[in-house]
Amino acid sequence: MSTIGTVLTVVLIVLTVILAVIILLQSKRSAGLGAISGGGSGDTFWSKNKGNSMEGQLEKYTKILGALFMIIAFIVNLVG
Repeated sequence: MSTIGTVLTVVLIVLTVILAVIILLQSKRSAGLGAISGGGSGDTFWSKNKGNSMEGQLEKYTKILGALFMIIAFIVNLVG
């Protein structure tokens, strides 16, 4: 494996650990039967300002790191 492949593999391993920690930090969302009748859907203050909270930030970072994980894994597959 080339040097770039080794570096990308190390970056992928570090990214995997960080992604796992961020996923484990997120709170569990179990809507239950309330979601079936639409009880959980509505424009509340919390739903409008969710992006400013810790949960919103963790969700944003999860999406970004997940995309980076897939891209780097694809590149490592092509290089190696």
